[in-house]
Amino acid sequence: MAAFPFSRIGRSMRGILLPTAAVIGFSCLLTYFFVLYQPTVGPGIAQRLGWQAWDAVATVDYFDNGPSTPTVIGDPEEAQPIPGNEDETDWWETSSNQPWDTTDDIESYPLDVWAPLLPHDTGLSEIAITRCMMSPSLVGDLCAPTTTVEQDAIKGNWVRVDRDLNRQAGLWTLNIYYRRTRRLDIPLITDLRLLPANEIPEPLTDPWVKVDHSIRDGIMRAEPMYLWYLPGKTMNEMNAEEKANLITEVDVLFGEDRPWYGFEKVEPPVTPEKEGRLESVYVTYRRGVQSVPRAHPLHFSRDGKFKILQVADLHFSVSRGVCRDTDVDSCVNSDNLTNTLLGHVLDEEKPDLVVFSGDQLNGQGTSWDPKSVLAKFAVAATDRKIPWAAIFGNHDEENGDVKQEQVRMMKALPYSMVQRGPKDIHGVGNYVLNVKSADASMTSLLTLYFLDSGSYSSGYLDWLGYFFPTEYDWIHEDQINWFLQESSKIQPIERPFTPDTGKDFGSIWTRQADQITPTTRKLAKPNAMMFFHIPLQESYGTADRDTRTGQLLDIGLHDLEGSGAAKKSDGMFDKGLKTALESGHVTGGGIPEVKVVANGHCHVTEDCKRVKDVWLCFGGGGSYSGYGQIGFDRRFRIYEISDYGETIRTYKRTENDEILNSYILAGPGAPLFNPRS
Repeated sequence: MAAFPFSRIGRSMRGILLPTAAVIGFSCLLTYFFVLYQPTVGPGIAQRLGWQAWDAVATVDYFDNGPSTPTVIGDPEEAQPIPGNEDETDWWETSSNQPWDTTDDIESYPLDVWAPLLPHDTGLSEIAITRCMMSPSLVGDLCAPTTTVEQDAIKGNWVRVDRDLNRQAGLWTLNIYYRRTRRLDIPLITDLRLLPANEIPEPLTDPWVKVDHSIRDGIMRAEPMYLWYLPGKTMNEMNAEEKANLITEVDVLFGEDRPWYGFEKVEPPVTPEKEGRLESVYVTYRRGVQSVPRAHPLHFSRDGKFKILQVADLHFSVSRGVCRDTDVDSCVNSDNLTNTLLGHVLDEEKPDLVVFSGDQLNGQGTSWDPKSVLAKFAVAATDRKIPWAAIFGNHDEENGDVKQEQVRMMKALPYSMVQRGPKDIHGVGNYVLNVKSADASMTSLLTLYFLDSGSYSSGYLDWLGYFFPTEYDWIHEDQINWFLQESSKIQPIERPFTPDTGKDFGSIWTRQADQITPTTRKLAKPNAMMFFHIPLQESYGTADRDTRTGQLLDIGLHDLEGSGAAKKSDGMFDKGLKTALESGHVTGGGIPEVKVVANGHCHVTEDCKRVKDVWLCFGGGGSYSGYGQIGFDRRFRIYEISDYGETIRTYKRTENDEILNSYILAGPGAPLFNPRS
């Protein structure tokens, strides 16, 4: 038998593989140059001649500190003068006392960046719809509408609305593009319509323009529908009312709930809702500049009261929500039902601040477009002009936008007190709010700390690439150090506080000096509360005993579910809460500055337990969209602070308007602190 010709086989394989490798390599090179490669711009991008007449294009991040919009401070008719001093204005009514009250130069906003949170007053000149076989996140504006240098100079550059209309279904991506211009001689868009292929807008005399591509392009078995826009007058020809009616921004909403603040829906939906399978898709638009109302600085009432309502674990979705674990008859659209319940509670309680204590978003695949969910989660508070703050829970970042982007969105909502916090420590949304006295001294009487307790510390990916968490995250050492640093900045005050009656306030203030003996006064930091989502391990420890009665200081239900604490800890309780004292003086008694920690996370746990002089309280689930237990009513925890910050009382209001477990946590009538060892 002849020897097997291995050398011949090698030559044959080489003859096949080398040309194949050359073709593949050349194809990859072409793909890089013509699809993936984006040339690096030089310093000339900062100013471009020929487009918008030397408009400056800033290279900074406009949204790092959140959009600073023209400020509307409440309702001017609500501002009441102090009796006997009609010429006086409350300090919180003056814009100079508001750190966010800055005057933005709207003319400096970029024209070629889609930034729907910015209050643009610049009109749109043209709209187009394009399809692309690859996501813009991979290929950028490869599929942008065709243009010329002359058209860009006259009408503005094409700007992509970075929201895929075909995100849920469709053979390709579909995006809206528009041009924005500051030129005074270009007709600007004043109206939008969505119509079937065989219809045209009325009246026929108006110069409506039809966008070429169907807005349902790529959706199987969907009747074509076209977007029409109406170019109106030029900026030179418009009066002030017409300028205020210009369309200045376009966005996309997923779901049937209300659009982002200041935006309106274009009816009908681009994609109708198919319950359980497909959420509706709407084109939304904003007219003119919609100033976002801002909250007054937090302050006590003149009689020394301040009320906080904690809203725990909303678990809202892009859909209208699915009811869980409730015996409410005909429970449907749980997100909307929860907002109705919350609105009722707000009307009954009339709090000064609402705190959303995490898991505003359901995650778990249902809150895949966080912006559409964030547009609705706080409406019960914003509709009532109530200031609100928020922290993140473990589910908020599971789908869609990261926490940093969610903070930017929340800061752009009405009456928001949310802050980004420092960037060099764990978490997003570690910040401090101070509640001040109503008198002219503006003394800080209550400190509110907000921390991000994280999401998950470990987990695994299944074979489909889905992440399954195995352990919760915890408050890290750098956050503890940040808290101690912030605590050290709090100035001691004379307590109990007496309002300043020595300055032109007539008889509105009731002096307390005659009611308080000198021996009851002390120099100490004001009382503080802390909010974070995932509880500490100490929340499941042994409670203190009331030295007056011998009873354990554990008020409420806590045995309906297991521990929700993280398995690991960097020592927030001992290194943080027990270390930050209200007074550093040897006679201070070692009393902690933070009297109450408020958590969410555990929906059917709602007790308040005092451990080593610190109250650790759960909010209890208030949402029909989150898990619960049949027979366990949805509920909200209220903190009623009185006596100018000295007394903290808490109770819960249920969905049936029952008031449960009213108890004084701090101040006169509260259990005594443990003797200092």
